[in-house]
Amino acid sequence: MAPDREIYLLSPSDLSPETIAVAFAKTSRSPLSFREIAAELSDEKSAEFHEKWVVGYGHASVAEHAVLHIAFENVSRLAIECIESNRLASYTEKSTRYQMWEPEDYYLPAELAQSPHAERYRKTCARLFAAYQSALPPLQALVEKRFPRREDESWLRWQGRIRSKYVDVARYLLPAAALANVGMTANARAFEHAIRKMLSHSLQEVREIGAEVKAVALRETPTLVKYAEPVEYMQKTRAALQALGEVNAPQRAGDWLELADCDVAGEEKFLAACLYASSGMPFSQALQTARGLAAGEREQVARAALGELGRFDIPLRELEYVGYTFDAVMDQGAYFEVKRHRMMTQTPQRLTATLGYAVPRMFADAGLLDEYCAAMDLAADSYAAIAADFPEQAAYLVPNGFKRRLLMSMNLREAFHFCELRSAANAHFSVRILAGRMHKMICAVHPLIGTMMRWEGRADWRDIEREHFLG
Repeated sequence: MAPDREIYLLSPSDLSPETIAVAFAKTSRSPLSFREIAAELSDEKSAEFHEKWVVGYGHASVAEHAVLHIAFENVSRLAIECIESNRLASYTEKSTRYQMWEPEDYYLPAELAQSPHAERYRKTCARLFAAYQSALPPLQALVEKRFPRREDESWLRWQGRIRSKYVDVARYLLPAAALANVGMTANARAFEHAIRKMLSHSLQEVREIGAEVKAVALRETPTLVKYAEPVEYMQKTRAALQALGEVNAPQRAGDWLELADCDVAGEEKFLAACLYASSGMPFSQALQTARGLAAGEREQVARAALGELGRFDIPLRELEYVGYTFDAVMDQGAYFEVKRHRMMTQTPQRLTATLGYAVPRMFADAGLLDEYCAAMDLAADSYAAIAADFPEQAAYLVPNGFKRRLLMSMNLREAFHFCELRSAANAHFSVRILAGRMHKMICAVHPLIGTMMRWEGRADWRDIEREHFLG
């Protein structure tokens, strides 16, 4: 008689992450159950196994079974960019949409603390936070007038419903120095890579965070992360590319969103992949077949693949054979939303104050336009003065409202996810504009598939732009 199926948890409350990793790894050569393997292991035996197989023989995938949950508190939002740049991890971050910042909630980089720029840095942060806090009550009053309390709605529920509508706007004043908390969950292999990136970073804050993360991780996975050290390749390559970029710095004026590259034959490749999956033909034949389909037949295949998508369904992976590259200019607040989409390949340019800033219309409607522009102009001036000596550290002063350039490469499956999620009515208005225009561009080059995105009730991106921004 065949043995009974068993599915059970190797609990991290009973076993260390390293022991769990070894228990899974040893099943490839042991006839014992996972419980029996784990019962034989001690932390010392697990360490010996990892030294031999993970370090000695390079079987690094074993470390993927050891999972860590690390909390980062009171780190700058600029440092969070590096922390959250690791694809194979999960993050939850203090929200600028629902929480408010106090005047002292900012980071002073050690590189500036003893420099002639220290006082200017402090005064600029103080001005930005003062403008942020003084803007909240009039913005709240404006939103309360536009979205009055319903008869059957409690005061608390009403405030919860409208809170993001004014906090979303005030956050344009928050600089990258603003302190925040973030929780990160990843396996030990991903943490080892993340630690190396942090230890190799140009900012002292990030390097210090990397050392602290390593110390914390060593207590749970003493073998799997102990060899995480600064990477000379990362340091030298970053410096060399930055120097080359500065030599070629002159920029041409361009549209704020460009479809820099796309697979023109993307629809045919998608249809071919669908036919390939359900037939016995090689892909070259499936592609030839797809190219020969009449318009009605192409739509039939597309609808068979995508027509039954429900609101929460994930579309077929066959969409991943179609690719796009977008070159976008967006405000820093929007970038913080976009960077969460780790299935994209993203290349952000350095955060600066040189591309100007967005002006949300609500600042004008609430009588705050002059104060907003004065605070943002001060930030730009302070950035320019500090960047002359400290180009990396000056970025701490750049508020969310300043614009930033980002190169995004994604497959059509990720484009489905991004455009649908970020165009929804409850998404931040700046990201809604981006997602809506991306969808328009996709529909222009691939109308059959683009029009099959779940787009009911979506507002036009130009209407959202006119509603929320001046100029």
